[in-house]
Amino acid sequence: PATAFVLSPAATASAHYPSRKPCSQDREPKLTRTPAGAGWVGLAAAVSVSLSSRSGRRCARAPGVSLAATKVSTPVSLTQRLRNVLFMVVAEIPGPWPRWRSERRAAVMRDLDILNAAWAASQAPLQTVEEERLAAKEGRFTKTEARFPHINNKVRPAVSLQNLPVVEKRRLVIVGAGPSGYTAAMYAARARLRPLLFCGPLVGGQLMLTSDVENFPGYPEAVSGPQMMTDMRTQCERFGAEIREKLVEAVDLSDRPFRIKIQGEEGVVEADSMIIATGATARWLGAEEEDAVKGIGVSTCAVCDGALFADEEVAVIGGGDTAIEDALFLARFASHVTLLHRSEKFRASALMLERCKREPKVTMKTWRNVKSWKHDESGLTGIELGDPRDPNFRETLNVTGAFIAIGHDAQSKLFKNQLAMDEDGYILHTRPGASTMTSIPGVFSSGDVSDRRYRQAITAAGHGCQAALDCERWLDKVPEVGY
Repeated sequence: PATAFVLSPAATASAHYPSRKPCSQDREPKLTRTPAGAGWVGLAAAVSVSLSSRSGRRCARAPGVSLAATKVSTPVSLTQRLRNVLFMVVAEIPGPWPRWRSERRAAVMRDLDILNAAWAASQAPLQTVEEERLAAKEGRFTKTEARFPHINNKVRPAVSLQNLPVVEKRRLVIVGAGPSGYTAAMYAARARLRPLLFCGPLVGGQLMLTSDVENFPGYPEAVSGPQMMTDMRTQCERFGAEIREKLVEAVDLSDRPFRIKIQGEEGVVEADSMIIATGATARWLGAEEEDAVKGIGVSTCAVCDGALFADEEVAVIGGGDTAIEDALFLARFASHVTLLHRSEKFRASALMLERCKREPKVTMKTWRNVKSWKHDESGLTGIELGDPRDPNFRETLNVTGAFIAIGHDAQSKLFKNQLAMDEDGYILHTRPGASTMTSIPGVFSSGDVSDRRYRQAITAAGHGCQAALDCERWLDKVPEVGY
């Protein structure tokens, strides 16, 4: 049956993140499908969007339509837009003209592309690098207000840094030093952006707690996490990246240049752009002797370390989909997997739970929590278990490996109330899959602070590369003055 494409205004984040509630101020056009009988609804919605002079920055794509809008000087006329919309509505009438129907839909989408490109050009003119440098030479960029357009976001930093003295100015500041931050610094340094990277107290991120890494390209033999981070840092510094082992205390993104406050220092660092690579930390149990077995028997990443426990007995702690997936994954390597959960109600989906019950190498134990970890010089030897219902109950489970799967926390508190985030604090991208830019132009995020699905060293490094390339292209439109 024929279907009509109805264009309706929808929230920017709602189009990409269904969990977010729409906002009345969002102007993102969204493409949805409705029965062919809704032609007049389609006409009203299409007219409301297509005839608007500020319909949004981008739109969804109809089948076969390419979003290749570039800088536009003459938007399409109102008469032409109205004509295309009317033709599209007529084309939605059931009949033997599917090709003409597709052409009419494409014409309306092209009109929207032209309008969106014109609006974007008016907000941030797509001048060439030569034009920007000429303007800077003529003195038209001596003031901050002239160099940067005003940020049209509701930014509420926890601490305003606008009145603090500026001690240093940079084109790019990177916050975070895991695989993502180091990769971004390497690419930015090779692009002559003179990046400054703040790595904080945990130099290297979560990989500093990993004993052996076997799934990162370029290392035929297993390499320790700390050694791999040392190699990455050496490579960054070779190309000129500056790395400081200092903690970022506060960030003010309310105006450009952005301001970064370092712990223990009086002034602030100004930056034209910023890459956030602060990552995410796994949630630990806090049981006795936990610090002694981190990375030498107890892990938070089954995909990373599961193959190290071939033909051994392991345990998985958790009750969600991640814990079930980890247990099924480990069943490929381990001789036996015990899934421990603190209650009899699992948060995992019924399908995943049923798959786990059918796996002969997986045993599920409910009403069990970890009281302490048992270990010797070689690593983990067992787990002392308790029962939440009985404080006197104790049980020992003999395993050589354990995987905690109770969730991760995105390290994004510095940017709360400044950048768009999901309900769990992961920083959102304005164009997922197409750009790493956040809700504030000039601020990019990469790695686990935005990736809640994969959380691998290799994907984090890839995101760091993307963020550096996106930042480099964005900075091409911002002239360097006095730096």
